[in-house]
Amino acid sequence: MLEVYPVLCRPDYMDNYAYIIIDTISQTAAVIDPSEATPVIKKCDDLGIKPQYILNTHHHFDHVDGNIELKNKYNAQIVCNSADIHRIKGADIGLEAGKTFSLGKSVAEIIDVSAHTIGHILYYFKSDKILFTGDTLFNLCIGGIFEGTAEQMFAALQKIKSLPDDTLFYPGHEYTMGGAGFAYNYNHGNEDIQKYLTKARDRLASGLPVAPMSLGEEKKCNPYLEVNTLTEFKSL
Repeated sequence: MLEVYPVLCRPDYMDNYAYIIIDTISQTAAVIDPSEATPVIKKCDDLGIKPQYILNTHHHFDHVDGNIELKNKYNAQIVCNSADIHRIKGADIGLEAGKTFSLGKSVAEIIDVSAHTIGHILYYFKSDKILFTGDTLFNLCIGGIFEGTAEQMFAALQKIKSLPDDTLFYPGHEYTMGGAGFAYNYNHGNEDIQKYLTKARDRLASGLPVAPMSLGEEKKCNPYLEVNTLTEFKSL
């Protein structure tokens, strides 16, 4: 079983999320996309854990800036796409898309979603029904296309759409309200988007991240997942 602890980084600026994850059977822990080291270290201290791994979804600075400090403090190994090893300082382990990574007894499938960046990967813990989407999928929106193409982003989103509806996804940023207006208008204010936004606002008002939402909820409310053709996607 996998436990997930979100850590907000760069608040009110970029609103990144790092995630501390713990395999409860082995107590093996990892940090996903540490934008900053300080808040991650504080949360690790609160939890009484020392992460053995640092998992990166892609090479952008706001997802890797905490890597080296955490690596040095915990003697942790930095894990990323093998195609990104030359772009992520201190990387130790390269992963291949279509293969798996084991965190103790918890196993993540590695899914290539090159578009936001070439070499961007997702970590999909199938047995736990948990997906970490980095900067590919956000609540009610998606990440910008910096290195890939619209065709690649559309293909990446189809991979996410193929996953079970009860999968819970954790994005790399708190951008929900930024995408809310367009999503609400696109969905004509229907019941599904109203329920989604009510849940999102309640969580934010309580000081919690909107994540996780289920992919089933996201497929109904995120315009970029609702479209079914590349032409529709390009028109958004």
